[in-house]
Amino acid sequence: MPHFKIYRTLLSVSLSLGSLMIAGGATYWLWPSQTATAPSPASVPVTTAEVGRRDVPVLIHAIGYVRSLRSVDIRSQVDGLLLELPVSEGQFVKKGELLARMDDRGIAAALEHAKAQRAVTQAQLVSATLDLKRYRELASINAVSAQILDQQLALVAQLQATIKSQDATVLASQVQLTHTRIHSPLDGRVGIRNVHEGSYVRASDAQALFSVVQLDPISIESALPQSRLPQLQALMNRPDTSSAVLRAHSAHDGTLLGEGRLELIDNRVSADTGTVRIKGTVANPLGRLWPDQSIVINLQAGTFPDALVVPQRSLRQGAHSAFVWRISDGKAFAQPVQVEYADTEIAVVDGLEAGDQIVTDGYSRLTSGATVKIVQSAEAAQETVADRSTLR
Repeated sequence: MPHFKIYRTLLSVSLSLGSLMIAGGATYWLWPSQTATAPSPASVPVTTAEVGRRDVPVLIHAIGYVRSLRSVDIRSQVDGLLLELPVSEGQFVKKGELLARMDDRGIAAALEHAKAQRAVTQAQLVSATLDLKRYRELASINAVSAQILDQQLALVAQLQATIKSQDATVLASQVQLTHTRIHSPLDGRVGIRNVHEGSYVRASDAQALFSVVQLDPISIESALPQSRLPQLQALMNRPDTSSAVLRAHSAHDGTLLGEGRLELIDNRVSADTGTVRIKGTVANPLGRLWPDQSIVINLQAGTFPDALVVPQRSLRQGAHSAFVWRISDGKAFAQPVQVEYADTEIAVVDGLEAGDQIVTDGYSRLTSGATVKIVQSAEAAQETVADRSTLR
């Protein structure tokens, strides 16, 4: 009996040890040792650009409007029948080109009548002058009274005055006759007609026949904040032609429509808006700028020489400053920068070196020290560009 108890005890211990060994083995295979090496984190795909150095123009952006330098309403200066409009709507005309012809028969007849009257008066003056000469000879020998001599002198003076008046009448008729033919006062484009051939028009009519608008060169007007005034004045005082460059872009798609120069700063600041008006002249040989068209202007106000330049999309905004993701040894690090100037495409910064590699796309999953894989833009585009990273 005692031997049987000892046997049972040994059997229980053996079974317990076996269970522990089996459990330990299962644990070993199901839960690997914590000392095993963890897998390295996946690289973040990014697109990069190199920090460059170059001269960067400083641009002032504003909404502007196209204005014609000269716009003329074509009107008749005489009353009469409109016989001919030899130009078409929308046609480009040269200065001096015939635009309209009025019925001139009545004015031509009046001119001939005025000339005939002057001729009659001239003949009378010749006769009166000869008589005056004879009266003076007779008066010298007391053969004629002083009264008759005085009357003849008055007649000659009267006829001379009549000649001057008739000369003015002839001249006025000649001017009226020239007004029956209307010539273009400028190079420009003909607008829509308001009257047609065969219409009777008057000089007092409120409605013009049509208009002619100069398109090349053309004027650009805009209004800028008064804080820009010192900068604008400095531009106007520079003698070099490279300053104050004015470019006109389409408000629809940004296409460059023309280029010229700033010509004028208005003589006052608007008290209502706090802005000052500016005016420039732009070459427009292709007619891409149209009077009263709304545009976007870029005024070159200066230059950053030999500046550090990065793509504008590489800039991120942190809690305290702007920064970029700089690549070093295959890893990304947040690099604070000071932005000196930025437009829609590039930015001038301080805090980097020329040649540094910076991230332009794919930064939404970046953390400082993250391993990166440089890829093409299409792959990095999967990283949402609109996401904003924050400086950690």
